Amino acid sequence: MADELIDILNNDYSFQKTTLKSEAHKYGWLHASVHIWFYTDSEELLLQKRSASKIAFPNVWDVSVAGHIEASESPELSAIREIKEEIGLKIDKASLKPIGTYHEHQQFNPAYIDNELHYIYKCKLAKPISELKIQKEELTALKLTPIKLFRQEIKELNHDYAKHPMDYYDQILNNL
Repeated sequence: MADELIDILNNDYSFQKTTLKSEAHKYGWLHASVHIWFYTDSEELLLQKRSASKIAFPNVWDVSVAGHIEASESPELSAIREIKEEIGLKIDKASLKPIGTYHEHQQFNPAYIDNELHYIYKCKLAKPISELKIQKEELTALKLTPIKLFRQEIKELNHDYAKHPMDYYDQILNNL
């Protein structure tokens, strides 16, 4: 992936400056991302298996769709763009239901510090998983898993899932 321009935020989440995403991760500067959790009428979650080449959470199951908010982009437009890029699904703004925000700070290696404010949405999956088209650079597979099973496996600290803090997962699961 090419390096993107993203906005750096102050501690109160106001705009500070625009810089390259690589610089934000190198120095641990606060920036924004979107997380979109797709669910079905049969109480399942769509999960993506992240590419083995990713620095953050390689080769594990994670949020349906996620990505950085580009410079001057709104969270909603970023979510719509990321959904189209990662799973080939075109949605409208009204389909996104805000869950809230979550500030997560993790260091994956000395040169990669992820300090993100996640704008979190849920969205009903209106197409069969077989009709989705994955972005191979970002993810390797998609699956539907029952919400009850996902909740149980997260609580058991299953190593097949991204290691987000438990209160992040609680925020998601309490709002589906």
